[in-house]
Amino acid sequence: MIIADQVTGSTTAGTAKPADVRPADVKPADSVTADVKPARAKPRARAPAITLPAIGERELRLDLFRGLALWLIFIDHLPPSLLTWFTIRNYGFSDATEIFIFISGYTAAFVYGRAMLESGVVIATARILRRVWQIYVAHVFLFTIFLAEISYVATRFENPLYTEEMGIMDFLKQPDVTIVQALLLRFRPVNMDVLPLYIVLMLALPLILWSMKWRPDVTLGLSVVLYAVTWEYDLYLSAYPNGFWAFNPFAWQLLFVFGAWCALGGARRMSRILASPVTMWIAIAYLVAAFYVTLTWYVPQLSQFMPKRVEQWMYPIDKTDLDVLRFTHFLALAALTVRFLPRDWPGLKSRWLRPLILCGQHSLEIFCLGVFLAFAGHFILAEVSGGAAVHALISLSGVLIMWGVAWVISWYKRVADKSGAKTKNAVGSADLAGGG
Repeated sequence: MIIADQVTGSTTAGTAKPADVRPADVKPADSVTADVKPARAKPRARAPAITLPAIGERELRLDLFRGLALWLIFIDHLPPSLLTWFTIRNYGFSDATEIFIFISGYTAAFVYGRAMLESGVVIATARILRRVWQIYVAHVFLFTIFLAEISYVATRFENPLYTEEMGIMDFLKQPDVTIVQALLLRFRPVNMDVLPLYIVLMLALPLILWSMKWRPDVTLGLSVVLYAVTWEYDLYLSAYPNGFWAFNPFAWQLLFVFGAWCALGGARRMSRILASPVTMWIAIAYLVAAFYVTLTWYVPQLSQFMPKRVEQWMYPIDKTDLDVLRFTHFLALAALTVRFLPRDWPGLKSRWLRPLILCGQHSLEIFCLGVFLAFAGHFILAEVSGGAAVHALISLSGVLIMWGVAWVISWYKRVADKSGAKTKNAVGSADLAGGG
């Protein structure tokens, strides 16, 4: 299996092995014609602009890393604790957000790209808009529950600092205006920035897929141009009551489009680059350098070995606009992951990784639950002093709750839902495009 097969997960759609052709597939008339008429050379069909993996077994690596991203996002949203040191943001420039957005772009393109090729632009767009509506409803529901949770805690324990810390003070002052702004995705409490970003990116997905259907490399190039223009001219979306989006869609679209490009054949075309030892060593060297830089944040004495010009060029490493250093750090991690974690790795079937995979398969519900649990954990840690042991207990408890809910959802879809049998093998599952 080559590196490209590890990324795409199977052979190209539309190709078949000789063993897949059954005798029943060949009509008698065809065989007679073949015996009578000489074979004529057929004109070579034009290669499709995009290629998709053949329909087959679910890509568990995507579920695994999406589940890992959800766990890491939850832990990072808690106050600093022992488990916080196990998240990737402490060892490099990128964090779980990059993983989540890339996989979202990859899976969305895989599901809806196939729909666009098979059913056309109109049907695929309708399905995408339906998915956007589901995510939007989930965001509004989460916003309502989150506000109720914070307001109750602040009132019950007579601590208004919670409302200020979680960013809902403006809601309490002007609830009518704030609700309208929230419905427009311009007002968001703390930790509720990822879903609005995902909604905007999914709204752009029909245009992205339509463009990639004809010129995938040009589409990726235009995404890079938009990213560069965003940095040059400071493009952004404003937020209410002031400021801007924590995740700028004009910049983060690059990672989403890159994921879609990889899903639609880009990873296969990069197979030689990914398989090259030079790529591997460059990725390792970059990750080591990034790790050293992060060490200087915690051990200031190490910063004396950093050239001043490098520091001036490098800082600040902007997360809002997806700094180039963050993007390339993710690319280095992805390159090594693809190289050393093949699609048929036996560990993907291990029961020890099953909790992560289950959470990744229902990412929308688990993400919303993680936001709720993060504030609950924050509240407990603020009200109860217990040290590192309590921090670790709350973090582990949250992870176990997320796993339990994911298991219940999976059980329901597999057993209790009567329509589950009809859609069990559907490739266009919403889970692949973001969970749910």
